[in-house]
Amino acid sequence: MPVDHYENFPVASWLLPRHLREAVGAIYGFARSADDIADEGELSAAERLRQLDAYRRELENIASGSPVHDPIFLRLRQAIAGHGLPLQPFSDLLDAFSQDVVKTRYADFADLMDYCRRSADPVGRLLLRLYRAENPQQLAWSDSICSSLQLINHWQDVGIDREKGRIYLPQEDLLRFGVSENQIASGKLDDNWRALLHFQVERARAMMVAGSPLGRSLPGRIGLELRLIIAGGLRILEKIEAVDYDMFRRRPQLKAHDWPLLAWRAR
Repeated sequence: MPVDHYENFPVASWLLPRHLREAVGAIYGFARSADDIADEGELSAAERLRQLDAYRRELENIASGSPVHDPIFLRLRQAIAGHGLPLQPFSDLLDAFSQDVVKTRYADFADLMDYCRRSADPVGRLLLRLYRAENPQQLAWSDSICSSLQLINHWQDVGIDREKGRIYLPQEDLLRFGVSENQIASGKLDDNWRALLHFQVERARAMMVAGSPLGRSLPGRIGLELRLIIAGGLRILEKIEAVDYDMFRRRPQLKAHDWPLLAWRAR
């Protein structure tokens, strides 16, 4: 489970069946590059949106059978055709990345979850299509896991996101716990901040646990990979708690010594 770039996407690994690795790599390449457009470098907002619009046009070309030229989309077109992948999840991801360019605050949890529905859930749904495991219950479990992973990423990166002018913590929660944006900017730790982050951590944990049966519903190495992802997300939450919710000076992430524990938990 990578936790340092295009967070919480299960990169194709030895655990994935060989016949799915190229398709998962194509999805990851699309998502990572589009996320970079929205989030990396020194581009202006207008230029970021222009480039994301160019991605939309390439998706439209795939849908209409027109030629595509970008190597990312040449690869993606093969994955879409070879596995019958729907185009809507890719469009949803682009909508979320475009939103990141222009929207920096979220009024309440429902507002944030609408973002997660487009920024994270499409990845899980695409993978379930590859696995041919997409009944309504499996889709619901997947959405819960993916949204939880997105929230965990946000709580890991509170300080980093603030430097970029973004605050994903819902405004209603800041008010409820008495935490100001100035406090986040200054990195001040107090009981109010810890109560706020504890609340968010428990919220993300509950969502992950609610979706965890999906890892047992999928067979073989696919199920094991998913159980490792779930275990990794829960481990990050434990690490957030272990540093007493200090997201300003520390960024909890998985280390090599965590993997034996994750493997034991995912068995």
